[in-house]
Amino acid sequence: MLFEGGFTFSNFLADAFAIFMFILWFWLLVTVIGDLFRRHDVSGFGKVLWVILLVVLPYIGIFAYLLSQGRGMAERNQARATHAREELRQIVGFSAADEIEKLDRLKAAGSVSAEEYSRLRAKVVQ
Repeated sequence: MLFEGGFTFSNFLADAFAIFMFILWFWLLVTVIGDLFRRHDVSGFGKVLWVILLVVLPYIGIFAYLLSQGRGMAERNQARATHAREELRQIVGFSAADEIEKLDRLKAAGSVSAEEYSRLRAKVVQ
């Protein structure tokens, strides 16, 4: 326990907050390490330096990585999701052209409005 005095509400809140912070740190650590080891633009030596920083100064290392590489993490994650979506389309056998053809048929049948059609078409073309 953080404070003396046995089990009190303030001790419970302090312990719950400490557990929450540990879980949050661990989640960020897994996210950062996952991104770090998937990167192809960082050399092995660079990865070793980042891991040493993450082990020696865990909170500062995570914050430094997020501050310096956060935008790149988001871009790599988006590219990975797009690539996975395209692979799934190829495996299932649907292409963007097939989806647009279906949307054209739905619009011609009056099942979707013009606004819905344009929104769904933009989503398919992404």
